[in-house]
Amino acid sequence: MALPLGHYVKSFLGYLTVEAGLSENTVLAYGRDLKSFLMYCKSGNISDLQQITPTVVRDYMRVLTLDQKSEGSVKRSLAAIRMFLRFAKLTGLVEDDFVGVLESPKIWQRLPTICNKQQVIDLLTAPSPDEPFYLRDKAMLELLYATGIRAGELAGLKSSDLNLDIGYLRCLGKGRKERIIPVGKVAIAATAEYLTKLRPRLAGSLSEDFLLLSRTGRPMSRIEIWRLVKKYAIRAGMPRNLTVHTLRHCFATHLLTGGADLRSVQEMLGHVDIATTQIYTHVDQERLREIHRKFHPRQ
Repeated sequence: MALPLGHYVKSFLGYLTVEAGLSENTVLAYGRDLKSFLMYCKSGNISDLQQITPTVVRDYMRVLTLDQKSEGSVKRSLAAIRMFLRFAKLTGLVEDDFVGVLESPKIWQRLPTICNKQQVIDLLTAPSPDEPFYLRDKAMLELLYATGIRAGELAGLKSSDLNLDIGYLRCLGKGRKERIIPVGKVAIAATAEYLTKLRPRLAGSLSEDFLLLSRTGRPMSRIEIWRLVKKYAIRAGMPRNLTVHTLRHCFATHLLTGGADLRSVQEMLGHVDIATTQIYTHVDQERLREIHRKFHPRQ
């Protein structure tokens, strides 16, 4: 009778400590990564070492990427799984050794979901003027696409962070790093109308200076913004995997397609490493390849 996967992981961690002589922190890190992997296996009814295949590992790596885990976290998880499976092979727990065919996470990284300009317009016009929070939701969607800010950044945005006369906003991103982002005319108009006509009616003692407010006057949370974007995406007939982050992807890709330089887009997105921004050039290249495949007579 096969033992639970957790038993083999415990034996592996013991091996790392006693035989390999790795530090306590390293062993703990491997343990955390493998615990997460075992939870994924359990969710897929994988309970035996023989059921772990290259496809299972690759699918798990994709899940980590879609969960927006950092490249370093994905690589570390892969290293832990590789060592565990190599240990299983060396100790005779499995017959096949497929560790060598597991590639770099960069190869598996899915290109972000991108909508064309008409699809984005359909989403931005999904709120109905007869709805009570139309002005707020319209401003929310327009700001997301106009600036490419994250849901959490928009949730933390205050009225004083906007200068609608000049057309920019001040955003605090990851690590409390500040950046200035231009705001287009359409988003300025939608935000100004919301600030003038609706926000004063929503504001209360708990509102402080936060820009987006709920019906109770509290600042809207990142989750509420995600939920509303999903609601309007469904209404507009958008792809089911569309999220708030899709608008960020569209913002970057449409800028680059229109001729914006990579460094400027990097600065507006708040990416520390320009390599993170370069994925959007790959998206556009993939679009060109698809056009070539579709229309070239020798394909």
